[in-house]
Parts: sequence; structure tokens; C-alpha cells
Amino acid sequence: MSDWEAVGLIALAGLLGGILGFEREIKEKAAGMRTHLLVAASASAVVVLGRILNDEAVADGRIGGDPTRALHAVVTGIGFIGAGTIMLRKTDREPRGLTTAASLFFAATVGIAVGVEEVVIAIGMTALALIALAGLPLLMSTIMRDDDHGAVGDRS
Repeated sequence: MSDWEAVGLIALAGLLGGILGFEREIKEKAAGMRTHLLVAASASAVVVLGRILNDEAVADGRIGGDPTRALHAVVTGIGFIGAGTIMLRKTDREPRGLTTAASLFFAATVGIAVGVEEVVIAIGMTALALIALAGLPLLMSTIMRDDDHGAVGDRS
């Protein structure tokens, strides 16, 4: 892979992460567009660089490492960032920030997918996340609104 191909993959991961973060930004959540962009791009960069290092080791006749080690590092690292977004309200002991933590983890996995050149999977994952983050709340509010007037589909 050329350096420019690597930069392109990292930029694409950042773009997809930024799209995820835009939804969080609109809802004024703790981690928005910049954070999601950086998480996805850095996850992709770690994977791309791990692949490049592994390919160079194999080309030089040295024993190749385990290219999945970079994936493990990303998953471990993002756990710390996600945990930092989860807070506990003292008034009712209700956790806050779980969806943002999950979306950060998801952005990292989108970056990983791009880093291993599974662009179609990464785009599909981004679409799925947008449905979960933006579409499902709209659907749920519609169902709950319908419930206020009787059961869904009840026309009596």
C-alpha cells in the first residue's frame, strides 16, 4: 500500500467517524463530530500502520507479527475513552453517556474496518449506526405518542 493510499483510508475513516459524530453534536452530547472523527481516523491509522509494519517485516525476510495486535490495541484504548464519557447522576443513580460511549466504540470499529480496506462494510456500519442513533429515537417517539392515544393501530 502506498503512503497516499494509507492517507486516503485514514481520511475516509475520519469522514465516516465525523458523520457519526455529527448526530451526537446535534444532540449536544459530550463527544461530538471532532471526537468521533479523531477516534475513527486514529483507529484506522493504527491498523494501517500495523499492516505496513507487518508487510515490511515479511518483505525483509523477518518473521511477520500478528497483524491483529493493532486491533486489540484500538479496542483496549477506546474502552478507556468510552468509560470516561459515562457518568453517574447522584440524584437518581442513573448512568449517562452510555450511547455516546457506544458510538465512540462503534466509530473505532468503523476506523478498523476502513484500515483493513473493508470500505463497504465500514459504510454499512455507519448507516446502521445512524439508523440506531437518529432513526430509532424518532420511531420510538412516534410509537410512544401513538400509545398516548391508545394502542398502536387501535382506532377505537
